[in-house]
Amino acid sequence: MTRLRPRPSRAAVAGLVAAAALALTGCSATNPITTLGEYDASDGAGVSVGGVRALNLLVVSAGEGEPGALSGALTNRSADDEEVTLTVAGGEPVEIAVAGGSSVLLGVTDGPARYATTDVPVAAVDTAPGGLTSVTITTSGGGTVELRIPVLDGTLPEYAPLLEAVTEGAAATPSPAATRDASAPEGEETQED
Repeated sequence: MTRLRPRPSRAAVAGLVAAAALALTGCSATNPITTLGEYDASDGAGVSVGGVRALNLLVVSAGEGEPGALSGALTNRSADDEEVTLTVAGGEPVEIAVAGGSSVLLGVTDGPARYATTDVPVAAVDTAPGGLTSVTITTSGGGTVELRIPVLDGTLPEYAPLLEAVTEGAAATPSPAATRDASAPEGEETQED
């Protein structure tokens, strides 16, 4: 003789499903959802200064004392145009106009056509790759913020083209001491009056 098993009632199954849903919902009640807040899911650092958000800021350089370039983006979330001044670790300030509701990519060798791009060169990086340097960000409507940002080299493939552009640019710009008259014999330099 076979024995019939009792079947759970629909009310009992519905109660178990509701209890499971309630238990799983409690996870998001006690743990904040990271993707709801602004954060930098990248190698660089970011900050908001008024209506402008600086994203993924970092410096790419071959070494301490070597030339470098600032990489990242500036996004203007307001409707008004903003003048943003960036100064990397005691270097010369660079002014960038960011139109309302638009973005400007920094240090991009081949950016999409829909974005404005600009270069922010650093004459001599004050920190070796792997360390931190600082950038001061000033906007016309939000004040000034100093941010610590990483210094990277070309080890990561996404930064190799920028490092190559930096090193080629440094090699293409001779220093005044290295410039000599091409018509002078080897070893003799001409002096200018």
